[in-house]
Amino acid sequence: MSEVHAHVQARPLPLATTLVLVVTALVYVCGWLRVRNSFPNLIPAWRLATFISGLFSLWICVASPLAALDHQSLTIHMAKHLLLMTVAAPLVLAGAPVLPLLYGFPRRFIQVELLFGKRAVRWLGERLKHPVLYWLAGTTAVIGWHLPAAFQLAIRSHWVHRVEDGCFLVAGLLFWWPVLQTSSSVLRAPRWSMALYLFLATLPCDILSAFLVFCNRVVYSTYLSTPQFVGRSPLQDQEYAGALMWVWTTFAYLIPVVVITMEILSPPNKCSNTTVEPAWHSIAARPLNDTELEVI
Repeated sequence: MSEVHAHVQARPLPLATTLVLVVTALVYVCGWLRVRNSFPNLIPAWRLATFISGLFSLWICVASPLAALDHQSLTIHMAKHLLLMTVAAPLVLAGAPVLPLLYGFPRRFIQVELLFGKRAVRWLGERLKHPVLYWLAGTTAVIGWHLPAAFQLAIRSHWVHRVEDGCFLVAGLLFWWPVLQTSSSVLRAPRWSMALYLFLATLPCDILSAFLVFCNRVVYSTYLSTPQFVGRSPLQDQEYAGALMWVWTTFAYLIPVVVITMEILSPPNKCSNTTVEPAWHSIAARPLNDTELEVI
């Protein structure tokens, strides 16, 4: 018990993480304003709001005072993982962050047209269009970090815990990227396959959560040596964590399935922009004219 408490109390104040998130938000806002001045309809205001909301969700998970409580409660630990993968990651992606972040820096620091013109970058992008890779990334992170050895190592080591949080965020970004790409031209899969993609993602989460609820033993022995959280025993806390994951992932994955199904069945709207990606890629892949350079 003393080892765990010493670890919690020894955690450095996450000012650096907060500063990084604040700077990221400022760079995005600056880039968003520059892009919006030249292309008013390219990145609407709701994308700005979702990106900032995603960064705030990320701050709650990794830098807020609540972040330290996951060493005392598996339920809070599980809520952090779910926030990172199913809230922060899709909100950040929905903000279409690439172009605003690139143009948020002064142009003397980054040459956007050169970056997207590199053959290696284009080749890598073409090879990473298959949704199976993103599904495996998300599933591997969920299952791998909940194996007892990996989980308890992350609980005992602050730096491994940081790596764990980073893995969940990156896995979430990869997992949700094909779902949020509404144009089939940017993926090697038809749009309807995203419904199956999300449904299959619920299965490993359901198996893990059911195991935590019904195994009738404490899986992570580290919590046996911590004080009871709000009056719950370690086993009760584990059951709450499993139930939380079960319900949360069911709604987080199946609600988009319903939305995608309705989108497929609804009549096509030829006037709507299906995706921001082709538009911003075409902008970034060419030199900007003098008028655009004056604005950006």
